[in-house]
Amino acid sequence: MPEPGTTALVILLPAAEPVLAAARRVDPALVRPGLAAHVTALYPFLPDGELTDEVTAAVRELAGAWPPVEVRLTDFVMTRGFAAIPAPSLQPIADAVCARWPEVPPYGGRFGARPAAHLTVAMGGEDAVLERVAAEVRPLLPLADTAEALQLVALTEQGWEPRLSVPFGGSAGSAPA
Repeated sequence: MPEPGTTALVILLPAAEPVLAAARRVDPALVRPGLAAHVTALYPFLPDGELTDEVTAAVRELAGAWPPVEVRLTDFVMTRGFAAIPAPSLQPIADAVCARWPEVPPYGGRFGARPAAHLTVAMGGEDAVLERVAAEVRPLLPLADTAEALQLVALTEQGWEPRLSVPFGGSAGSAPA
């Protein structure tokens, strides 16, 4: 479980909220609380105390270089204790974020230097429970959304809080969310 002060760069996908709601109906413990449906670009990111003006400027520059991205969520995948929906159209952005901060290995290096971009649906749970999640989620697919911004979030004692939201292809970025 992450500690307060942990940050992440994420891409929100509001159209995928019904998928997380379906997983919560099966078992609320399978879905991390406090963070909307998203694809992670880089987790963990720099500690909250290291988010300097230089870092936020780099996030703004990187997000501004990408146009909004049409995302189609079509496939549901499971491995032991994990269920997700691949988001290949967001892989180039995730790769660019990781390339910009090579000293910060995604997921602490557990899944290699280039983990597949995905929407996590459920973490934990026995195979039979994840099969129930799959039965609830598969009828909701495919889903389409437009990824419009890169968001920097930080874990606090109160939960995940947005620190910065920068539109893709937009201006230098927006004020903190």
